[in-house]
Amino acid sequence: MMSDIRESGRVEQDADVILFLFRESYYDKDTDNHTLEIIFSKNRNGPVESISVNYNDLSGRIEDQKESIQNNVLGFHKVGIYSLKMNQKEFVFIFAASKQESMQLYTKTFHQNPLNCHAYLLDYQLARGNEVISFREMRKEFISFPAIAGYFKREW
Repeated sequence: MMSDIRESGRVEQDADVILFLFRESYYDKDTDNHTLEIIFSKNRNGPVESISVNYNDLSGRIEDQKESIQNNVLGFHKVGIYSLKMNQKEFVFIFAASKQESMQLYTKTFHQNPLNCHAYLLDYQLARGNEVISFREMRKEFISFPAIAGYFKREW
């Protein structure tokens, strides 16, 4: 439960995803139920739900993990940040799953192709008003992707 981690500082507030694991066989040794329930208590970029997977008590492994990964049962989506050059002085930053996806959003939004496109590190920090913020922190402000993160204009 989320109340179990409230006293852990900012974990609840800052986390993108909070998962809890439950195994009936851990509490009831006589049960034939050997599933692991993965409970999404918080999921900033996906659904809040529970899923069950086959769990091997002896090895501690999820038996159907290849299928789980292929089907993305945890709902994880890679999001990067891309800088797309509009002209000699202006750039737009786009959160997207890939360079191609960022260029598609750019073209759809601005009705032209960007001059170039470069990936940035999510930990890159920039000034925003009177604060310094990383793209990783900024990403938490968005609920769907791809998305335009902001614009930059070179003054020289």
